[in-house]
Amino acid sequence: MADRAREVSQERLDEPIGATVEAGRLPPWTVAPLPAPPRFTLKSALAVMGPGVIMLSASIGSGEWILGPALAVQIGYSILWIVTVAVFTQMILNGEFMRYTLYTGEPILVGFMRTSPGPTFWGWTYFLILMLSYGWPGWAGGSAAVLFALAKGRLPDPNMPGDSTTQTLIAGVVFLVCIALLGFGSRVIERGLEKLNWFIVAWILLFLVVACVVFAPLSTWGSLLKGFLSFGSLPPSGTDYLLLGAVAGYAAGGGIANCAVSHWCRDKGFGMGGVTGYIPSMIGGKEIRLSNVGRVFAPTPENVSRFREWWKYVAADQYILYGPGAFMGMFLCILLAVAVIPAGTKMTGLGIGAYQAEYLGQVGGSLLRVLTLLTGFWILFGTQLGIVDFCVRMSTDIAWAGSERLRQWAGGDPRKLYYAMLLVFVVWGVIALNLAAPFALLQLQANMAAFVFVIISVHVLIVNRKLLPKELQPATWQQVAVTCNAIFYAVFTVMVIGRWVKVW
Repeated sequence: MADRAREVSQERLDEPIGATVEAGRLPPWTVAPLPAPPRFTLKSALAVMGPGVIMLSASIGSGEWILGPALAVQIGYSILWIVTVAVFTQMILNGEFMRYTLYTGEPILVGFMRTSPGPTFWGWTYFLILMLSYGWPGWAGGSAAVLFALAKGRLPDPNMPGDSTTQTLIAGVVFLVCIALLGFGSRVIERGLEKLNWFIVAWILLFLVVACVVFAPLSTWGSLLKGFLSFGSLPPSGTDYLLLGAVAGYAAGGGIANCAVSHWCRDKGFGMGGVTGYIPSMIGGKEIRLSNVGRVFAPTPENVSRFREWWKYVAADQYILYGPGAFMGMFLCILLAVAVIPAGTKMTGLGIGAYQAEYLGQVGGSLLRVLTLLTGFWILFGTQLGIVDFCVRMSTDIAWAGSERLRQWAGGDPRKLYYAMLLVFVVWGVIALNLAAPFALLQLQANMAAFVFVIISVHVLIVNRKLLPKELQPATWQQVAVTCNAIFYAVFTVMVIGRWVKVW
């Protein structure tokens, strides 16, 4: 339905459609009609929702399957309220990214580039943040540990000759499979990701629910839920603050990764995303003109009403699908881990992605071990797939909006720039696989994500208050929630840095 709205509007991209609106440090927007959304029903909501399920698949990953369980198994449940706060505030934050796209058809990173000191500064800043946060394919390394355990019947051991090399080779293959899927997907890359991720999310949640019902005692359910609601509890002595900061950083989303929802929102055709174009697949996709400048609508009563109808889809995508799904994913992954892994176990090393399967296999047999390994693989593979796409997608959108020279080089075809960026990411990723162990990579990236949340939370408030008409700006409670997200992650950033300084 939203795809059809985008296709109809795409035909009008070259028509002169009216006045321009000055907007910051990039070229002005042109004014165009806001496409009418489908009538909001459960059926239409399920058809239109897409960014949330891709983000959910990427979110139920290292934070849920690895970092959260590692923290709970090592220190207990009392500090898990940080997950609840993170999920709620990020859910609202994601909606604010999508609010900007509904009005302009531009991804939020382009909105950031419209603010002072300008597109060059912010373009390079966010590109470097993106590569430092997610350019290291640690999730491929984690999924490789799962495949290693599936093939060898044991966890990879750094003291065993050849294990580390074998796992690195498997990780490289997983990484390249992600690359191939992005090239051979449906005609719209976002649509292909959406279809695959519906399957991944359904598999993960179904397995986790069944496994937790069978193996987790009711008392454990209650104790864990209490931990998720014990707001304000302080970390116990001896807590690994690097791991604690990592859980906070990767609970639900992960820093700049959350901005990807606005890119997928544009390509899905939400709001004015239906008139700005999208990035098509190189294989099977047709050439589509992707405007480097957004289009906005006049805030007339009719358009404001349409905007609010579109907002219902954003709310369904984020508040009903993504937020509850992210909380459930973290809760069930931790519940399964604490139910079968002995308390105090340090979940680190090459086999970090396969601990649950090894312990479940001891109590449920080899078939359950295999099913758990497959689930762990889908969790980490889905994360790596989403990350590859949004890293390349964000880089492409930054360059497309900010560089006339690169648009000319691409001949107006965004696919050329997207796949050039993809090639750069491949080369760097293959190199990075050999630079550090997967668990160390994940912890460092997650702590950086916590710091980035502070920047993007403040930035989106500035953009939406400065560039959006008053009628479309977020409500006070939404602005408060985003401000709380910034404060929450600022506290964790200071806490982790303070502990590092103390150690040194």
